[in-house]
Amino acid sequence: MQLTHARRVHRYHPHRHHILTAVFCWIRKNAVLCVAIAAALITSLIVPPDTAYLSYFDLKTLSCLFCTLAVVCALKNIRFFTILAHRIVRVTGNTRTAVLTLVLITFIGSMLIANDMALLTFLPLGFFILNCTGKQKLMAFTFIMQNIAANLGGMLTPFGNPQNLYLYSHFNIPNSEFITIMAPPFALATALIVVCCLVFVPSEKIAVAEGEEGKLPAKRTALYLALFALSIAIVFRTIPFWVGLIIIPAVLLFADRKALKQVDYPLLLTFVCFFIFAGNMGRMEGVRSLFSVLLDKSVLLFSTLSCQCISNVPSAILLSQFTDNYRELLLGVNIGGAGTLIASLASLITFREYIAHNPGKSGSYILRFSAFNFAFLGVLLLFGYLLLV
Repeated sequence: MQLTHARRVHRYHPHRHHILTAVFCWIRKNAVLCVAIAAALITSLIVPPDTAYLSYFDLKTLSCLFCTLAVVCALKNIRFFTILAHRIVRVTGNTRTAVLTLVLITFIGSMLIANDMALLTFLPLGFFILNCTGKQKLMAFTFIMQNIAANLGGMLTPFGNPQNLYLYSHFNIPNSEFITIMAPPFALATALIVVCCLVFVPSEKIAVAEGEEGKLPAKRTALYLALFALSIAIVFRTIPFWVGLIIIPAVLLFADRKALKQVDYPLLLTFVCFFIFAGNMGRMEGVRSLFSVLLDKSVLLFSTLSCQCISNVPSAILLSQFTDNYRELLLGVNIGGAGTLIASLASLITFREYIAHNPGKSGSYILRFSAFNFAFLGVLLLFGYLLLV
């Protein structure tokens, strides 16, 4: 009887081991999502779910994110980024110029299509360029610089960063004043990014083999670029987000159903969990009292520090309830996008994209990411104080 029981244990133990291994691998792959779920659940115990939860979610942001992810997947499937990467390599000819071009494209893109959309669009391009030229050793630096460029490039325009769009509308900030506030740190960030690329990237010749480029399918390329233009129009509020949410999945359902399956749904869930966390934090009386006291001392400093803990978008939403000093708050939640991995939700996109291509290297990436980001944060925060003097 004991022998039979032992055999049963032995028989089923490998199965349980495989399940545990799979769960552990999923947690490692989705570590940020697990943290977001934990934060949402813990705060939900303090603030029980009710109808007010419905006001937490920014449906426009989630819809834009889903639509862009789907279109980018469709473009990947026709080798759009691979072919574009080859053409950039042929034009630039060396690593330094290629990386600088990638970073500046992301920088400019963030001003036009928002920081998270710029990263979703141009991070795959960075991967393809470095992968097809055998320069994978530069991938961590390139991704980190693209991430910094997206977060800091988007500070110049109201729609460049999600927190800008919120504060711009909440305080009804005039266009000219908005640009006047953000232009000086934007100019400094531009200079710092260019200098880093020139200093840390060697000027080595790069090339791709002849005949590898291939051709894009004209009709599908035109269709997917039209869908991408539609997602941009949603960001600019020229078209309601629900229109894109209907049209883009419907078209891809027939044109490329695989793209809909490839969407990074865990990333979408991460955003949902952070919305719940931020909303609950804002309803805790102790948290509200604490932030009121801290903001009386320095809006710039404590909005920047808040971003390091709960990200810039939740910080902007939360802190705007306790201060009318939108100049310092605007500076703080934009400068504060640099720093920790969760200082900006856009940084989660970069992290996930890098780990997808470089499994097992999350530790070294976070160390390099932190070194560059905190250096940028320190310089920009000091500059911000000089602007206020």
